Amino acid sequence: MTTVRPLAEPEADPRVKAVFDDIRATRKTDFVNNLWRALAFDPALLEGTWAEVKRLMATPSQLDPLTKELVYIAVSVANGCGYCVHSHTAAARAKGMTDAQHAELMAIVGLAAKTNHLATALQVEVDPVFDAGRA
Repeated sequence: MTTVRPLAEPEADPRVKAVFDDIRATRKTDFVNNLWRALAFDPALLEGTWAEVKRLMATPSQLDPLTKELVYIAVSVANGCGYCVHSHTAAARAKGMTDAQHAELMAIVGLAAKTNHLATALQVEVDPVFDAGRA
């Protein structure tokens, strides 16, 4: 259940329409998902969030598009965001993620959660060799 009332005609606002049009063009689809529709209640928030997503997720960079989606899935799992887990899993599949890659990703996420909790519980001191400031 959303915490904001969805706008009946979000694209009546020219700022929202511009962002939705850019989402459609960038992603080469007519689909604008519910996150963007929810953010339309605040055009400035919508514009800023989309600009950041577009810059980091849709612009060629050092990480390939599938790797970006895998990282997004892992962080979404860690943060407990079911919406993002679903949407970025779909995006990763569209970018070529196989069932085997998905299974391996989930195993790594589970292992990282376990060892993170153990290191936190034991308050393990960071090894000096891992401290970039000491290199």
